[in-house]
Amino acid sequence: MCDEAGFDRELRDTVYWVALMRYIGCTGHAHEVATVFGDEIAIRAQTLIHDSADPAEVMRDVIAFATAGHPPEAHDAIVEGLHEGAYDWAVHNFGTGCDIGDIILERLDFDPEVRRALAFTFERWNGHGFPHGAKGTDIPLAMRIVHISHDMEAIGRRFSPAEAVLAVADRRDRTYDPALADLFAVHGSDWFERLGKVDPWDAALDEEPKPYRTLRGEDLDTALLVAADFIDLKSPFMAGHSRRCAQLAADTAERLGYDAEAITQLRRAALVHEFGTTAVPNSIWDKPGPLTRAERDRVEIHAMLTEQILRRSDALAVLNPVAACHHEKADGSGYHKGMATGALEPGALVLAAADIYVALTTDRADRPAFSGREAAAELRRRAADGQLDADITDAVLAAAGHDQPKSTRSGRTYPGGLTKREVEVLRLAARGFTIQQIAGELFISPKTADSHIQHIYTKIEVSNRATAAMWAMQNGLVG
Repeated sequence: MCDEAGFDRELRDTVYWVALMRYIGCTGHAHEVATVFGDEIAIRAQTLIHDSADPAEVMRDVIAFATAGHPPEAHDAIVEGLHEGAYDWAVHNFGTGCDIGDIILERLDFDPEVRRALAFTFERWNGHGFPHGAKGTDIPLAMRIVHISHDMEAIGRRFSPAEAVLAVADRRDRTYDPALADLFAVHGSDWFERLGKVDPWDAALDEEPKPYRTLRGEDLDTALLVAADFIDLKSPFMAGHSRRCAQLAADTAERLGYDAEAITQLRRAALVHEFGTTAVPNSIWDKPGPLTRAERDRVEIHAMLTEQILRRSDALAVLNPVAACHHEKADGSGYHKGMATGALEPGALVLAAADIYVALTTDRADRPAFSGREAAAELRRRAADGQLDADITDAVLAAAGHDQPKSTRSGRTYPGGLTKREVEVLRLAARGFTIQQIAGELFISPKTADSHIQHIYTKIEVSNRATAAMWAMQNGLVG
């Protein structure tokens, strides 16, 4: 589109990154979307093809997903609630997605023009988008191009190129910039034909703006830390999980005498070992009761998906023998490969034990956190059963502080000027607790809980749960 329109290289480069990074904030509101619609991945797939500037079409999809799985007698109440609160909900959650995306891009040192365009991810030409109702040329040109390219790719892939060309013509001057829509209507069929003859992965890499930015050393570690936070934002029960695993695995490796390079590789693998969780819906991760067999099967594919994601990059593929094997067991009873000691790298056995310890000592949707003592006993039981390597388990527990009495930390100060009580409230808010639930958990009134939330948001300069959770992870207050 940029080439045909004769746009300059600077705009073309901005469009490239906007197209790739458009949904980078999606994990920030996955929990909230799933709470209303169940499978948030499925409804996002639908939003790629519906006319998001047509409120009637949007509401049809919203009602269909929100009522799915509920008894017919509950549908009227659900629909009434949607009509009353859908607009405010959309403003809040689309705004959250944009806020989280901008935080991530800032941490990755992206160009300001890319960040500015991504703030308009969910806006539409006719002003019926979110969260601000921006319209027309107030939406940056880069995002207006991406609105069309993203939607037409999805329609062309799921239906046909001909359907996409018809759709862009129908939506011109409503959903899309009419000049850009006309451009696509004329050339879209040819572009689809060209797209069908290339590998999109390789072709996209070939188009990367120059000079290439290569990450090494501390820059790579910083980027992987951002990836870890992106992953763990998906569920309030996962906040800080990857960071904790990385630290515990690295501390364990040091006790086991690993050299510096091996410790670095293990830490990096731990930061991204849960990448595949982003492809499993929150309706499963955040389910308060036991999973069905089909749901467990979907959970188990996340390790395989981590492997598939990392192997796309030669530099990241070297992490796979550890990252993709974090649910393997010493006796071969794990998943997804069923590998056992001897076939597994020692680092994979370290990460497997560290992952279990961190998971057990964290609240989950279906159970409260184990105490440190309870978690240690459970790891020792699994080691005795042959699931975990006994020596590595001892080293993990020692690294977690189970070989010495815990010291008391009196007079601790917290980042952001937060008080101890505010940190307690922040931790619960980051885990998705409502004001009423926070009040019940801490035996305070809802009014007091809300006051704490407002003071916290003011102190740390955020405006919603997801950005507060991101701040808490960056400052080591959750997990």
